[in-house]
Amino acid sequence: MKITVKLFATLEKYLPADAGNHQVTLEVPPAASVQTCLDHFQIPEKLRHLVLVNGVYIPPDQRMTTELREGDIVAVWPEIAGG
Repeated sequence: MKITVKLFATLEKYLPADAGNHQVTLEVPPAASVQTCLDHFQIPEKLRHLVLVNGVYIPPDQRMTTELREGDIVAVWPEIAGG
């Protein structure tokens, strides 16, 4: 099944070189978890600060058990400090 993965800020470097506009379409097995999807990009756990699926926050303790569906959009941001 196909999903869209969007990586923002410093996480964009984990996308393939041919990814456009900080996102890529990814083929994943049916019922793949959010964790499995993120592991595909080899993003260190400590950098996976804010993870949303279709705009809904997925806490770290639910990423292994939250299953993705065809057409889902996974968006990930690192921790960002500002002033």
